[in-house]
Amino acid sequence: MEKQAAELIFIPFPITGHLLATIELVKIILSHEPRRIHTITILHWGLPFLPQSNNDASLQSLAKSDSSIRIVTLPELANPPPMEFFVDKAPEAYILEFVKRMAPSVREAVLTVLSSSRDGSDSVRVAGIVLDMFCVPLMDVGKEFHLPSYIFLTCNAGFLGLVKHIPERHRRVKSGFDRSSGEEENIVPGFVASVPTKVLPLGLLTSESYDTWVEMTGRFHEAKGILVNSSMCIEHNAFGYFDGVPVNEYPPVYPVGPILCFNDRPILDPLERDRVMTWLDEQPESSVVFLCFGSLKSLAATQVKEIAQALEIVGCRFLWSIRTDPKEYPNPSEILPDEFVNRVSGLGFVCGWAPQVEILAHKAIGGFVSHCGWNSILESLRFGVPIATWPMYAEQQLNAFTMVKELGLAVEMRLDYVLADGEIVKADEIARAVRCLMEGEDVPRRKLKEIAEAAKEAVMDGGSSFVAIDCFIDEIHIFHC
Repeated sequence: MEKQAAELIFIPFPITGHLLATIELVKIILSHEPRRIHTITILHWGLPFLPQSNNDASLQSLAKSDSSIRIVTLPELANPPPMEFFVDKAPEAYILEFVKRMAPSVREAVLTVLSSSRDGSDSVRVAGIVLDMFCVPLMDVGKEFHLPSYIFLTCNAGFLGLVKHIPERHRRVKSGFDRSSGEEENIVPGFVASVPTKVLPLGLLTSESYDTWVEMTGRFHEAKGILVNSSMCIEHNAFGYFDGVPVNEYPPVYPVGPILCFNDRPILDPLERDRVMTWLDEQPESSVVFLCFGSLKSLAATQVKEIAQALEIVGCRFLWSIRTDPKEYPNPSEILPDEFVNRVSGLGFVCGWAPQVEILAHKAIGGFVSHCGWNSILESLRFGVPIATWPMYAEQQLNAFTMVKELGLAVEMRLDYVLADGEIVKADEIARAVRCLMEGEDVPRRKLKEIAEAAKEAVMDGGSSFVAIDCFIDEIHIFHC
C-alpha cells in the first residue's frame, strides 16, 4: 500500500527576517524527492507596529510560484495588547501576549485545513505544525488536534543552547540576570567559551521581559523536533552538544541551514538596484566595505554623521545602506552633509534599501560592517565576506560574541552595544574597525573561504543539512503513518 503524502502547517512570526527564512525553508522542503510533503499551508497575520505590504507581496509571490503552497491570512486581531507593553522595554512580553490572543484564529484556521484535507483525497493528511520560536504558545492548538509541533529556529545553535539553559538556570536561581554584572560569566550548553552576561539578549536583563523568556524557552522541550538555521560546518561544537543529549531529555535538533533569502525583499526600486550593482561592477575585487544595519531600526542622525566621518578617515571604497524613516528622510543621502557627499564622490555609494545577498556575493565586496542579525551573518559566511561586529538589538550581541570569541570568524568592533541605550559610537572607533577589517592581517579570510565552501556543500544533495531535512521528513512520515 502506498504511503499517504503529508501536509504541514507553518506558523511563522510575521517580521521580515523570520518570514523570509520560513519561506525559503518551505521551498526547500517541497523540493526534496521523493515528494513526500504534498502541501504546505502558511498561516500569516499582521502586526500593528509593522507595515505588512512587503511581507504580503513575498507571500503572494510564493503562492503563485508553487501550487503546493497555500497562504491563509488570518483576520486582524480585534483586541491587541496595548502598545505600552512594547514601548516599556518589554517587546518580548508584547509579542507573546499577541500570539496568545491569536490562538482562536489559529485554531479556526487549523480546523479548516484539517477539514479540507479530510474532504479531499485520502492520500493526503496533515502531519504536523511548524512554529516560529515566538509562536510556541500555539503548541496548545497542535495538542488539541493531536498534531505534533516542531519549532523552526531562525537563530543559531548557540542561541538554542541559551534557550535550553534559561529554564534550567531559573529552576536553580529563581531570578533574572543582573545587567550591572555584565562581566559575569555563564556556562551555556554548546559554548566552549563562557558567555558574559553583557552579551545576552537584552530581554533577559530586564525584569519586564525576563519572565516571558522563561515561559517561552520553557516550552521548547515539548516540541517533537527543532529545526535550526545553521549547519554543522559553522557550529560544530553547539550541534555536537545536542547530538549528545538523549531525545527523552530534549527534542532532536536538525541543522537545516544556511537558509539564504536569495530573492531579497521586494522593496528596492529596480533602478536603484541597477545603480548599486553597476557601481559595484566598476570597483576592484575585495576593495569595498559594505555597511548595513538591518531592517527594523534606523540610526540617529548623529550616529550617521560619525560613520560618515569614519569613512572619510579610512578613505576606502564603501557601499552604505542607510535605512532611515522615509517620512523624515525620503532620500537617505539627505541625512548626510553636502560636503561629505562631494568629498567621497566616486569613492563611495550611499543607498537606501539594498539587495544584501546579491551585494555580499559580489567580488568587489571585501568586508561587511554588520548589526549581526543571524540572516546577515549566514549570508556573509556563505560568500566568505569578513564581518566587523556592531550588534544593535535582539540576540545580536550573542551572535557577535559567537562569531568573534566562539568561532573566530569576525573582527570585533563592539560585542555589547545596545542601540536603545542611545550611545553614539565615535568616528575614530568605527574607523579603526573598518581599517582592521579591510587591511588587517589577522582577518580570517582563508578560514572564511573554507566555511563558505562547506556551507554551500551542506545544503546540496547529500550534504549534512540536506540529509537533516530528509531526516525531518522521515520523522514526519513515521508519525503520519
